[in-house]
Amino acid sequence: MKLIYPIENHLVTMMDWFSSEQELSNWSGPNFRYPFNLYSFTEDLNMSSLSSFVLISNESEFLAFGKFYQRLDKCHLGRLVVNPQFRGKGIAAILMSHLCERGRQELKLKEYSLFVLAHNESAIKSYQKFGFSFANYPDEIPLANCVYMVKS
Repeated sequence: MKLIYPIENHLVTMMDWFSSEQELSNWSGPNFRYPFNLYSFTEDLNMSSLSSFVLISNESEFLAFGKFYQRLDKCHLGRLVVNPQFRGKGIAAILMSHLCERGRQELKLKEYSLFVLAHNESAIKSYQKFGFSFANYPDEIPLANCVYMVKS
């Protein structure tokens, strides 16, 4: 498995993973337009300013999407999502592992962070299994019902 830069076909496929505004909001947080089209979806992902990647299998199957950027001197992971066809197979851990490694190399940071909605229990369990733990965020989190997690 490897990380590559997303192409239009990946984004079109991802758009099918969200069948309701609630599903999209649970993943994206606020300020992501719904309904969306390819233009708005791409623009709302901030792909031009944030490092975005897709995880593909050795057979070039699109497994997952995620991004990273520097936030509070940590490599901050964001917009992590696994292709519904591959959920429950450990893909999230592989995605995070690849993103953390790439983020460590590019950003020269050894600590990681992410935000997750407090009611997203499956994501929280996945992050905890990967070594993330709850932490206090130094400012007010701009999203209601959101928690901050870190990993050293």
